[in-house]
Amino acid sequence: MPDFSETTMPGSAGSAADASGLGAIDRGGGRVRVDDKAMINARADVNQLLPMKYGWAWEKYLAACNNHWMPTEVSMQADIALWKSNGLTDDERRMIKRNLGFFAASESLVANNIVLAVYRQITNPECRQYLLRQAFEEAVHTHTFQYIVESLGLDEGELFNMYREVPSITDKAAWAIEHTRSLDDPGFRTGTPAADRAFVKDLIAFYVVFEGMWFYTGFAQILSLGRRNRMVGIAEQYQYILRDESLHLNFGIDVINQIRAENPHLWTADFVEDVRAMLREAAELEAAYGRDTLPGGFLGLNAKLCEDYMRFIANRRCAQLGLAPVFPATENPFPWMSETMDLKKEKNFFETRVIEYQNGGALAWD
Repeated sequence: MPDFSETTMPGSAGSAADASGLGAIDRGGGRVRVDDKAMINARADVNQLLPMKYGWAWEKYLAACNNHWMPTEVSMQADIALWKSNGLTDDERRMIKRNLGFFAASESLVANNIVLAVYRQITNPECRQYLLRQAFEEAVHTHTFQYIVESLGLDEGELFNMYREVPSITDKAAWAIEHTRSLDDPGFRTGTPAADRAFVKDLIAFYVVFEGMWFYTGFAQILSLGRRNRMVGIAEQYQYILRDESLHLNFGIDVINQIRAENPHLWTADFVEDVRAMLREAAELEAAYGRDTLPGGFLGLNAKLCEDYMRFIANRRCAQLGLAPVFPATENPFPWMSETMDLKKEKNFFETRVIEYQNGGALAWD
């Protein structure tokens, strides 16, 4: 049991509360008020959920719980048969393996960042509640790629080491590590304008780029196969992951915008331009990854379309953060992705389960 006797509230440099994230017990401080709560550097007890300040965080937590799924619920029989046949082109096989290689390492990196870094710096309990759920979902996603690799009988060493051995994937991994350096530093603390600005920039790299941009090329590539009734098991699992990641992205943007509202002094002109440059660079790295995964392309998909899509997504993320676009106006080359992301549509019950899956306790019966 931790000793609370000499801890201070979050935000005090070098305090035991900073190191543990447990907050403090102040016997004479009175009850926590909503106004005491904040996204970062809060003086309120991080253990006290109520009174709740950010209802949107709690709603996202509930939505995530209702969206529970496991990869082993999806049949891989059709995918296994197609993979073992001559029914896939070399470009399709390369794209699938590159996708799995990138995602397999990325989901673990995301989970580690949440558990070891983001959770420690966020001082709001309802947001922490969502982060715990997100961490579990990242574990499910990692499980998904293990399940796919095992089902298809792929070379585990090849797939799970691509982030070390394939240049376009290595470049993205190196960029991610460089731009989440504050999150990765166990001694890092918020509480000064410079530190708070570094934390927000890392959050943007983590949520907006990693989860909100880089994952979307892979989603478009795999789901384009699913639309042609190819590798339908993997495509269905990617749909569930896409639904989860859309919620992760929206949570992250809400967190960033809430920090901005509470700390407007952090958003200097130089900081804004640094963020826009970061998003532009990330989009270019993703374009290189698209060229690597689709050197020849296949029906309805090629590297140029993936680059256009990433530029469209980058501009969209800028708008969500209240920033000017980083690329000239670009049309969405994959308008069907918007429909795919709207997972309120149902499939034939006798072919597969309802895409708008919820656990039994969340279902409403007439």
